[in-house]
Amino acid sequence: MIKLAFASFFYALIWLYLYKKSMFSQGQIVFALLFVIVFVIIMIIMYRKDLKMHKTYYKGSLWVLLTFLLFIALLFVIKIILKD
Repeated sequence: MIKLAFASFFYALIWLYLYKKSMFSQGQIVFALLFVIVFVIIMIIMYRKDLKMHKTYYKGSLWVLLTFLLFIALLFVIKIILKD
């Protein structure tokens, strides 16, 4: 998923540079590409480093998310029922 997002952003920047005159200079585009590459690499490294801690401390967080989504769905159902 990360590879797909990175690739689409990379291709969008190339398209912007090659096919459309933009307000960015070549140096700004190179800086943006290098920044995105380094940022994604650092994010992946940090996520892998913290993965063990996340499994320990956030064990029940999925149930909180599911309860929240169920509550939001319930609000929409109530809104639809009371709309009539």
